[in-house]
Amino acid sequence: MQAGARGVVLKQPIGVVSILTPWNFPSAMITRKLGAALAAGCTVVVKPAPETPLSALALAEIANRAGIPKGVINVITASKNMPEIAKEMCENPIIKKISFTGSTRIAKLLAGYAAGTLKKMTIEAGGNAPFIVFDDADIDQAVEGAIASKFRNSGQTCVCANRLLIQSSVYADFAAKLAARVSSFVVGDGFDEKTTHGPLIHAKAIDKVDAHVQDAISKGAKVLVGGERLKDVGPAFYAPTVLSEVDPSSQSFSEETFGPLATLTKFETEDEAVRIANQTEVGLAGYFYSRDIGRVWRVAEKLEVGMVGANIGAVSAAYAPFGGVKESGYGREGGHSIDEFMITKFVSFGGL
Repeated sequence: MQAGARGVVLKQPIGVVSILTPWNFPSAMITRKLGAALAAGCTVVVKPAPETPLSALALAEIANRAGIPKGVINVITASKNMPEIAKEMCENPIIKKISFTGSTRIAKLLAGYAAGTLKKMTIEAGGNAPFIVFDDADIDQAVEGAIASKFRNSGQTCVCANRLLIQSSVYADFAAKLAARVSSFVVGDGFDEKTTHGPLIHAKAIDKVDAHVQDAISKGAKVLVGGERLKDVGPAFYAPTVLSEVDPSSQSFSEETFGPLATLTKFETEDEAVRIANQTEVGLAGYFYSRDIGRVWRVAEKLEVGMVGANIGAVSAAYAPFGGVKESGYGREGGHSIDEFMITKFVSFGGL
């Protein structure tokens, strides 16, 4: 800098934030965005999913009771005119930042709306997580990791394992142990203490899971557990399912199932596993099990995802950055995500 000059970098709140969230974690999806936005000094407009509006309204009421001034947190609920509402929340000049969690298809639509005014966005879109089990893995540990990753919330999370890739020498052992664990699940009413897994969100979700199951079977897959609708339990219940010998051409390989379906596919070498894992347009989370520390580092670096679980079936934590690469979006939540809601301003002082 010139003599007698000084420079200062300021961090300032970006302004009003649009927050658009899905139904699967109706409180957490809002609070992980809302907390950082408020900490940065922003006000927000929250649009929850039409399936779960009450959680958002409850959070707004809690904020009101806690003394947060009116107008800082605003909630819009709706089940109609969704495209028009989303368009307004992205294009309105009052809005300076958009934070969205949902499907890749909707993320692209919103990004198009925001592009007209070059608004800053954080996008956490769809995933297609690989779950790799190498021949040197602790198989029992890997099975428990698969249960945690695949069947949490009945498979309705964006970081669920969607493609289970098992090295051929341990394939039979892993498949048998996973099938045994899944067959012990109890599907039913969440208020029943014996229940381990509940319903899917709606009929379309059931239809998608069943379509993926039937497609895989038509291409040679074998049903180890489940594979059917549980109509006697209720219209929104599907049996936790494990399929073996799933061909990579199956729909479940290229589409996020978002349901209780575990598909098993064999591989022979580490390079093959990584190649299959990365053959997708999205890259949110990935998991693998191995006791070879060299392999752990190699595979963690090679997987084209934003988050990696090595010998663990969960990757989400409040202190860690959460987000993906490729068509899973950009920006991060958690960790240091306050920066996503701030602008960086440089001030140069002269004549000192």
